[in-house]
Amino acid sequence: MLRHVDSVSASIWVETGEPCTVTVEAAGRAYRSPTFTVHGHHYAIVDLVGLSQDIASYSVSLDGDQVWPLAGRPASRIRLMPAEGPRRMAFGSCRTSVPHDSAHVRTHGDDVLRAYGVSLMRAGDEDWPDLLLLLGDQVYADNPSPQMLDYIHARRNTEPQGEIADFEEYAELYRQAWTDPEIRWLLSTVPTAMIFDDHDLRDDWNTSHSWRAKMARTSWWPRRVVAGLGAYWVYQHLGNLTPAERADDPLVRELTEGGGDGGPALDAFAAKADAEPGSNRWSYTRDLGHTRLIMIDTRCARQLTPGDRRMLDPEEWAWLEEQAAAPARRLVIGSSIPFLLPEGVHGVQNWNEALCDGKWGRTAQRLSEQLRQFVDLEHWAAFRRSFEDLSRLLVRLGRPAVILSGDVHYSYLAKASAGQIHQVVCSPIRNPLSRLLRWANVLTQFGLATLVGGLLARLAGIRRPPFRWRVTKGPWFQNALATLTFPDEVEVTWYESTGDGVRPIDSVRLS
Repeated sequence: MLRHVDSVSASIWVETGEPCTVTVEAAGRAYRSPTFTVHGHHYAIVDLVGLSQDIASYSVSLDGDQVWPLAGRPASRIRLMPAEGPRRMAFGSCRTSVPHDSAHVRTHGDDVLRAYGVSLMRAGDEDWPDLLLLLGDQVYADNPSPQMLDYIHARRNTEPQGEIADFEEYAELYRQAWTDPEIRWLLSTVPTAMIFDDHDLRDDWNTSHSWRAKMARTSWWPRRVVAGLGAYWVYQHLGNLTPAERADDPLVRELTEGGGDGGPALDAFAAKADAEPGSNRWSYTRDLGHTRLIMIDTRCARQLTPGDRRMLDPEEWAWLEEQAAAPARRLVIGSSIPFLLPEGVHGVQNWNEALCDGKWGRTAQRLSEQLRQFVDLEHWAAFRRSFEDLSRLLVRLGRPAVILSGDVHYSYLAKASAGQIHQVVCSPIRNPLSRLLRWANVLTQFGLATLVGGLLARLAGIRRPPFRWRVTKGPWFQNALATLTFPDEVEVTWYESTGDGVRPIDSVRLS
């Protein structure tokens, strides 16, 4: 997988079957790295440094035996990030990894990420993205495919039945998600940046203090959360880091220099990251010429104290303020969950949070917590203090800000009335709602909630948000992937699959 790329370097992530030395040959040079071992699995990340031009093709060898590129596929190439910034970014979220046969296409639709990869095989340079952002639910640990369930049932009959239990199963889950030939090729030649959402761990992950207390009483959850965060670190987060950041990372050094199996060290790190969110930062930023990209952890960094809930705890919020204030022509913020929901839904989530904090008494508090978890009332609106803090920060900065999100299984564009703030949602890549749930979402989130959301919020004594906003495009419920094009007038385009390629759903310039 081609991961971090800038104007002078590129990092290639590899999982191998045995310990070995991984060699990447590109432009007449060889770059090498030994593998490190975690829970019996072997990984390497090879940095190609001192680059001055794009690489037309590269190959990968393990102990001298060439294993990449795959026969019959186009060459994997590396396009360096232009110093002036990206020309195009692609993004999306929520992808189930089921087969591509007709039966699964009927139930899950076409895999738009796969279709996008096929389209790039014949696309010109002007259509290629400089970066692919995967904004959460890269895997579904709580709802595995039938093939993954077969793997689970063949190795155990213990709890949790029907869900991922440990690192070994996470490794197989990622293998199934990313080893389809078209997906492998796409991920080998388009740089990727990733952030988790709840299904990478479990539905409703860190929704509330009540949710964490309930899961802490579940016998299998401690092992699951450790495995999930550890696997996320290996398969997703490691490639988000720059070569310099990895060189300074104590866990990277321990795993790559310590010898032996680093499973216990990774487990200890993951357990601490869950128990003490301030011990680690999953959020990260990249300076991309005309654009500053900030990818926010909206799951692990939450403060869930009743009466003082925050999407980002004070330490994480201070970091975000600092990163957002750095010089940049515009901000692109990756938040797995939407910041600007339809306004009525926003009001409902404000109201629900107030009731969960006891605004209308204990009975309403208990019932509201059940409602919160049942219908996923857990977005920025359900952390009203953080929503208002971020709203005021973006208005105060006074520069264009585009927030990219997924999660909700429909796509749309929202524009704030204050400042130059846009919310762009693209979801799902492959996990569509049923027709019944689509209509239910339209009726509740764009109909009923529009009528009652503001009223409920006012009845609970909640002040109005710092600004208004409205949905100006969408919603679309089909599987989709989207792009942003730069550098002057930013344009967003949503795409759907044609089976062997993609076609636009809609396109709009962000003014």
